[in-house]
Amino acid sequence: MAATSATILSIGTNASLNTKLNSFSQSKSASLRINSQETFKSFCGLKAASSLGCESESSFLGKQSSAALWRRHATSSQNANQNVYKKLQPQASYKVAVLGAAGGIGQPLSLLIKMSPLVSTLNLYDIANVKGVAADISHCNTPSKVQDFTGPSELGNALKGVDVVVIPAGVPRKPGMTRDDLFNINAGIVKSLVEAVADNCPDAFIHIISNPVNSTVPIAAEVLKKKGVYDSKKLFGVTTLDVVRANTFVAERKNLKLIDVDVPVIGGHAGITILPLLSKTRPSASFTDEEIQELTVRIQNAGTEVVEAKAGAGSATLSMAYAAARFVESSLRALDGDGDVYECSFVQSDLTDLPFFASRVKLGRQGIEGFVKSELQGLSEYEQKALEALKTELKASIEKGIGFAQKEAVAA
Repeated sequence: MAATSATILSIGTNASLNTKLNSFSQSKSASLRINSQETFKSFCGLKAASSLGCESESSFLGKQSSAALWRRHATSSQNANQNVYKKLQPQASYKVAVLGAAGGIGQPLSLLIKMSPLVSTLNLYDIANVKGVAADISHCNTPSKVQDFTGPSELGNALKGVDVVVIPAGVPRKPGMTRDDLFNINAGIVKSLVEAVADNCPDAFIHIISNPVNSTVPIAAEVLKKKGVYDSKKLFGVTTLDVVRANTFVAERKNLKLIDVDVPVIGGHAGITILPLLSKTRPSASFTDEEIQELTVRIQNAGTEVVEAKAGAGSATLSMAYAAARFVESSLRALDGDGDVYECSFVQSDLTDLPFFASRVKLGRQGIEGFVKSELQGLSEYEQKALEALKTELKASIEKGIGFAQKEAVAA
């Protein structure tokens, strides 16, 4: 073995350290001193070195954040006895568009994306009030250039040459509303926006946040098919918030260190279609039948929990923005060549008999590179029954979206 080596990584921006099949972050303006008992070819996260010391001046998102807002490989010296000082200079080279940037999710999401060291241009679009949002965010001293676009006449320009499109546009949930109540309004909004994406940046990754995701993703797929540009590997329903909530609630219940917790969530993105696989929790944890029931129901109804707590003043906008920013950053890392990016997402899938299904996927430069099929194997009896139970509702939502898109196409 090589002698002890010390490597210093000086990072002057958001940095997150991620472990395979899991995304964690240490978002800092910091210096990381790594003392390893052996030379390693790539630094892959918190568990890659035998010891890790962090000297942090400040942390915007806190010392231990469960989202992955950035991680890049750093190659260490091949010389075992040499101390190497490396300054990571992220190349801001990707163009991101947020459609619905003036809304409750769009504003905090745009701010978080502005913090990414991988973004060169951030295009903010909405039908009104986006100019002020763009002016405000543009004052943040991070590399990306912020541009604003207002109204349908400027939508095409907002999408030209974009690498990742994020769509949080639509009306929010209010007390007493289900995601299906949002369908008639948000379905039309998503349809028109995805049509513009197809015309102006057909090769972009498309992130659908607008609810009901179980229906809006199939709508987007049908629109792209009609336009002749559908690539199932690049269309994503953002379900990351379900994972973020599951990680948080499990860590609290089991008194675990949050940064270590990872709970895959499969199925869909509404009610009982959300299925956290507690039996697959990492690190391994034991749950009583009562805990499994309580945690599952809370994760499924967490959105309603926020809507009711806000008492008519809004829905889960901040946590959704946080989760969506994590998924955007994961996509950018994949586009940038990181070969170790995994996230749960609602996508076209053959893992079940349903055409769309949320599960953990491996991301790469061309989108989805593979599915983590092992997480659907060896489910507990409770999870297996819940999986079968959710299929009827999820199938109906998918068919509702496909039917809407096909009906609109005939009417056109």
